[in-house]
Amino acid sequence: MKKIRSLIAIIIFAFGLVSVCQAAVRLPDVLSSGMVLQRNSVVPIWGKALPGEKITVIFNGQEKSTMANNKGKWKVYLDTMKANSHPQEMTIQGINTIHLKDILIGEVWLCAGQSNMQLTLNRTNNGDSVIRSAHYPLLRLFNVDRHVAFKHKYGPLAKWKKCSPESVRPFSAAAYYLGLELQKELNVPIGIINSSFGGSQAEAWIPQSFLHTPELQPCIDREEIWQKQRSKVQKKYALELKQWDEQAKEERAAGRKPKSGRPHQPEALREYRVAGSIYKNMIAPLMPFAIKGAFWYQGESNEGRAEQYTYLLPALIRSWRAFWGEGLFPFGIVQLPNYRDVESHPVDQAWSHLRDAQRVTAKKFPNTGLIVTIDIGEAHNIHPHNKLGVGKRMSRWALSSVYHKRLLPGGPVFRKVELKGNKMLVSFDATGTGLITADGKAPQEFAVAGKDHQWYWAKAKIIDKNKVIVWSNKVKHPVAVRYAFNDNPKNPNLTNQSSVPASPFRSDDWKGPTHGKR
Repeated sequence: MKKIRSLIAIIIFAFGLVSVCQAAVRLPDVLSSGMVLQRNSVVPIWGKALPGEKITVIFNGQEKSTMANNKGKWKVYLDTMKANSHPQEMTIQGINTIHLKDILIGEVWLCAGQSNMQLTLNRTNNGDSVIRSAHYPLLRLFNVDRHVAFKHKYGPLAKWKKCSPESVRPFSAAAYYLGLELQKELNVPIGIINSSFGGSQAEAWIPQSFLHTPELQPCIDREEIWQKQRSKVQKKYALELKQWDEQAKEERAAGRKPKSGRPHQPEALREYRVAGSIYKNMIAPLMPFAIKGAFWYQGESNEGRAEQYTYLLPALIRSWRAFWGEGLFPFGIVQLPNYRDVESHPVDQAWSHLRDAQRVTAKKFPNTGLIVTIDIGEAHNIHPHNKLGVGKRMSRWALSSVYHKRLLPGGPVFRKVELKGNKMLVSFDATGTGLITADGKAPQEFAVAGKDHQWYWAKAKIIDKNKVIVWSNKVKHPVAVRYAFNDNPKNPNLTNQSSVPASPFRSDDWKGPTHGKR
């Protein structure tokens, strides 16, 4: 009987221990030692605990208390704080006590997108030497793990780390350069959250509740189709992989390279292509961590539905702003770069139309900016190596438009076009001291068209601080004008004192090559 009583006591103790562990105060991974908290902003601190449990947060001379709700969720708000480079400790008390160390106060930015945002330093210009010299303790990096996010690996979503050769090696190159520039210019701690996923499409980053519109519902419908096909597709794909592995093994045994590459994973099996999937696993877990703003570097995978992107990108911005709780926070859009071969005549291609969807979105939405990269891409590389240029242009926009430094946010921005006889008068904003060209020659890459929608290269001349006159002898009655609208314009030389090119644009709203594709 004594043995039975002892066993019962052990079981009761074990269950009690499990219950206490489950009730223990817990924090999301983004709230951890080494983090940067947003200055001059109310800062939420949140987590889980036992329903009704009292939680107290102590930090920077503040003490905030609350009770966990009936679902065990709790949240407090720290009052606004000034930037502080001296590490501090935060204490969270409940049934248990958590001590977070080495916390700084400064500026926090989210960087998200697909492979060009994900691209690491070692794959970019001078990457290895940059990595070796990356010792910046006031720059903190939070690198969201895609495998953990999608539950293929156990562990924290990420850990806040001081910028060092070890921590920056797997980090986004563009995001790193952004953080480094901001830290140097603002002289405050900078926190950069990198949440990127190569090959992802915009709809995966948007909560499904924002996709129930006629233009975006097909993104949800695709998943229902894939769901029905998934089992069959999985079996077929597994067989293809097996056959390829066997053939590749034979080729290597014979001293030859495999004749073909490993079969690509079918769309139906790519979980990160499912509408709302990345939002759920890689964005929502970060909310409502206080941020200053976000940068978005994506679009390549949506090229085949460029017209739809005019609805997708606005939905993404609206949804993040709605659920984050930071209001209309700054949102920078990195525009697609020049890519593919240079064409000898004006063409109408999807890549250019998606780029224009980015421009139009940036123009329509408040507190949103466009980061132009039309001159730093590569014709035959969808992952251009100059991410330093991208990061500097991201920081330029932030320093100008968000931190109100005295510099232009970027290149000239198309405002409007007027018909002047047989010529088109194009007006620009953000011209600074006046429009110029990078090479001192006449503006290049303008094209005009008449009512027949046939495009011809045009001559152009700067006639005022913010105006360019455009004409072509082949178009007697022009009705529309475009600038640098080819996928890879040869010489987009129109700029201002910033030396950043004017964004490609079109004045027309004519149907493009992806019209109606959803």
